[in-house]
Amino acid sequence: MLEGKEATWFPSYGAEVRGGTANCTVIISDELIGSPVVKNPDMLITMNDESMNKFLPVLKQHGLFLFDSSLIKNPELRTDVETAGVPATEISSRIGNTKSTNMVLLGALVAKTGILQKASILEAVESSLPERKTKIIGSNKKAVMEGMRFIEDKKS
Repeated sequence: MLEGKEATWFPSYGAEVRGGTANCTVIISDELIGSPVVKNPDMLITMNDESMNKFLPVLKQHGLFLFDSSLIKNPELRTDVETAGVPATEISSRIGNTKSTNMVLLGALVAKTGILQKASILEAVESSLPERKTKIIGSNKKAVMEGMRFIEDKKS
């Protein structure tokens, strides 16, 4: 939204939040979004084997599959999608905050796709957290930057 794009998200937490395949659909578009429901996403990020097994089959052909290669050791790769493994848990652990693994993957997604600008992501990290969580802004920003760096280093 900071870039004038339309955005929506549709979380699915239920009982799965305690260790299963909780998921969230995010849509970023230049056009109005008619529904937050996505049957076949263009991009997929997974953080564990169970989620990969459940959601990879519905990823569109020629889509992007990003996964946490720290936890998913033997991904079932598809030949019709672009795949990028990012050791996100390892990176977040190295910077001292394993709860920022998702931020590492966000940074990797932005670096891989250019879907949003780095400045917008960093501003959103800072402005979206409630007052009681301001102490993690720095580590979340660092995690985003490390995810970007990982992808950029692979490109060169």
